[in-house]
Amino acid sequence: MPLDPDKPHTSQGTSKESEDSVDPSEETVRKRIRESIPNSDIGSTPQSSPPQFVTVEELMETAKGVTNMALAHEIVVNGDFKIKQTELPEGSLEKRVRDIVHKAFWDCLEAQLNEDPPTYDHAIILVGEIKEILLSFLLPGHTRLRNQINEVLDLDLIKQEAENEALDISKIAEFIIGMMGTLCAPVRDEAIKKLQDIKEIVPLFRALFSVLDLMKMDMANFAISSIRPHLMQQSVEYERKTFQKFIEKQPNSLDFVTKWLQEAVGDLSQESCRDSSSDDAAPALCPLHVQNHAYLKLLKWDHSHRPFPETVLMDQTRFQEMQQELTQLTIIATVLLVIHSSAGTAVSSLSGFMDKIKTIIKVLLTDMQLPSFNLSEALAMMAEKICAEANNSLSQHGFPSLTAEKATVLRGQIQAAANADNHIHKLIDSRIHTFLKSYLASSNHKSFPALPGGLGPIQKELEEIAVKYVRLVNYNKMVYSPYYDAVLGNILKKEESHLTVQSEKV
Repeated sequence: MPLDPDKPHTSQGTSKESEDSVDPSEETVRKRIRESIPNSDIGSTPQSSPPQFVTVEELMETAKGVTNMALAHEIVVNGDFKIKQTELPEGSLEKRVRDIVHKAFWDCLEAQLNEDPPTYDHAIILVGEIKEILLSFLLPGHTRLRNQINEVLDLDLIKQEAENEALDISKIAEFIIGMMGTLCAPVRDEAIKKLQDIKEIVPLFRALFSVLDLMKMDMANFAISSIRPHLMQQSVEYERKTFQKFIEKQPNSLDFVTKWLQEAVGDLSQESCRDSSSDDAAPALCPLHVQNHAYLKLLKWDHSHRPFPETVLMDQTRFQEMQQELTQLTIIATVLLVIHSSAGTAVSSLSGFMDKIKTIIKVLLTDMQLPSFNLSEALAMMAEKICAEANNSLSQHGFPSLTAEKATVLRGQIQAAANADNHIHKLIDSRIHTFLKSYLASSNHKSFPALPGGLGPIQKELEEIAVKYVRLVNYNKMVYSPYYDAVLGNILKKEESHLTVQSEKV
């Protein structure tokens, strides 16, 4: 029985579509949900029932829905989303074929124009295409410009002039360039000026289409930025309905969400039991607190060994990037706090010293997200540079250099800054977590909660991440809250029953 979009729930029964005929876009989503699981964990993953046969049309429709949902989601959550020109790789077969076809077309056009008298068949076709593109840029109120384009680029009249050998193609090109200059964005003014310097017809037509492609891209990006504020609510409903259709074909598509929320409930239950006295029963968990805790767990996710929850899968890359940024900020704040506590205020209070050290640290950690990055080597180099910079700054201000013993201790503490068991690292990590937790739980996201001690040097970067993180979380809640409510309802009932049984035994 299909799931009701308004009453989502997980199903105990499972199904699996035929893998061989899945469209690439849906296959990507399904693989990221199912096949990213390491072999060692296969035994503990939800098992599927025997394959069900589905039609190609059903697969194509599902794939199309997933692709469209991903695009709508990207436009809404990514404020920097823009359409960009596709650059084919140099030497690729696709690029070679495209270049050959384009060269053949433009060579044919040039051959026609070099005939005596010239033949304008291809040129007139191109003028017609340019006319349609220019008209597509106009708004309903651009009546005068529309009339101008239709009058000057009247294809019937142009054909008659060509037949009577009275066509002046350069005048038409001049009008087109002028109209493009009127309609283009300011960023394209320089490209329009360059068009005016091209005198040969074939190179000019090639350049015209190149600039028109850029103008179409500009127009599309302008339309996206204009509709983004109005797209939010429609996108929420659209994503929810599309996801519902997807899980109807994949009834076990909330298994990883269920496991994710169960872990969050388990964490909070243990914390609640520790905080409550032995005689008092642990208070009931609030679903909102569970959800917030679950979202915070995404910033500590083991992406290489654990599948990401289905409902946040489209944002996995974003959560991973924020996780990497927070890891880097944790190391920066840890090292700066180590310098302050180990080298003393004589060093840390030097004018501009801490800012300079922060820059050095950021530079050395720039490629931290790359698999080839060697953190131990970076920290060793960082320790040497910081000690050298500290001695240099102390010397410039008339203070004695660091003693050999103090320098050795400082190097050792800096090299241990990335160790998760390091007490300063743990302190900084805990305070970052507390800051994000407070901001996420706040009803007023226009102001930030009080910044915990030791985070001052990374305040700007941390607040930027917090804004991105909370915006992403809130949008995800708007889309998938009915599913979370249903799943959490079942989990919390079981948890309450378990606690009741435990208290009765006591």
